[in-house]
Amino acid sequence: MRLEELVDLLLRWFHVIAGILWIGNSMLFNWLDRNLVTPASKAHQPGFQGEIWMVHSGGFYQVEKRQLAPGQLPAQLHWFKWQNGLTWISGIFLLMVVYYLHAAAFMVDKQVADLTPATAVYVGIGVIVGSWFVYDVVWRTMGKLPRWPTLLTLLLLGGVTYLLAMTLSGRAAYMHVGVVIGTIMTGNVWTVILPSQRALVAATESGKEQDAALGLRAKQRSIHNNYLTFPLIFIMVSNHFPSTWGDNHNWIVLLVIMAASVGVRYGMNLRYSHPGWYAMVGVSLVLGLFTLVRLTTASTPPFDHSPTVSFATVDGILGNRCRTCHSARPTDELAKSTNGVVFDTPEQIASLKLRIRARAVELENMPLMNKTAMTAAERELLRRWIDQGGNPAATGE
Repeated sequence: MRLEELVDLLLRWFHVIAGILWIGNSMLFNWLDRNLVTPASKAHQPGFQGEIWMVHSGGFYQVEKRQLAPGQLPAQLHWFKWQNGLTWISGIFLLMVVYYLHAAAFMVDKQVADLTPATAVYVGIGVIVGSWFVYDVVWRTMGKLPRWPTLLTLLLLGGVTYLLAMTLSGRAAYMHVGVVIGTIMTGNVWTVILPSQRALVAATESGKEQDAALGLRAKQRSIHNNYLTFPLIFIMVSNHFPSTWGDNHNWIVLLVIMAASVGVRYGMNLRYSHPGWYAMVGVSLVLGLFTLVRLTTASTPPFDHSPTVSFATVDGILGNRCRTCHSARPTDELAKSTNGVVFDTPEQIASLKLRIRARAVELENMPLMNKTAMTAAERELLRRWIDQGGNPAATGE
């Protein structure tokens, strides 16, 4: 295993673990807030905001939420912050290792925009940083009237998605939208939520009254993070499904799926307080599934009636240009992990024909950096064979 591949593996592993811890804690606390009850015996206790009883791992747990009187800070107080920080930091390093160090292969698509690899990297960094600052300014200046900043935020996210899809490769565009969302969530934690908590703790410890406005602002940003979680998770897994980011209208696909994800999250948040919560979840799921069905249908090309391309021709192209890496026994000493993509048998090739079309024909980012010099004519032959049905028994040219 090469050093670069080992670093990639360890970063991904660390990133996923940190993300589970962060998102799990976030969803748990949001769930607690929605399910707290106030027993009559505690309704008049100063600072009491609710409690909940739970059973887990062979025991009962009682959780209370309350505002402490000045000077009542407990001796031991648990904070939840590093899960988020480590998730974001490992994600940024992963972005650098996978995309920025291989920008020519993974970020540039000449059919989308004629960029140099360096320009593509600058676009990605600029959009990430700029999106956070615009979002933060909007909510700091207009947060007391949430309807308008909500609309502006949605327009911002839609505009960023379109801009990236019209500039970078589909795969890089999706991933950068995810990093924009993750950066907004991380910025919320470290510039609003944690400072509010520090002020809360400091006021309680020094015997001063707590500033309620700080708590409300932190809660507002926490709710934002709550709704952004599901779209971010989708983007993290979309990397493995080129039929999403490889579609001609990939930015529309992403926006619809993100909207459906937010709708599902909204329904989950309201399922105890509103009896019609399931309608929102149902509508969101139907909308998302309809989009995927339309995508699948649209991505199936019409049958190509030009002279038939033989499988032998296709097998020869893949053998010369792709099988050096994509084989159970790769001959390229620098070959990275093939992610299960192997072209050793006709059955394997036929089952992966749509991925071949997406990467080698449409995006043209495989072979990696075109190191085996696949020609435009060879890509066209692959396209014709796939459009003619991708039959491993085909005979012809």
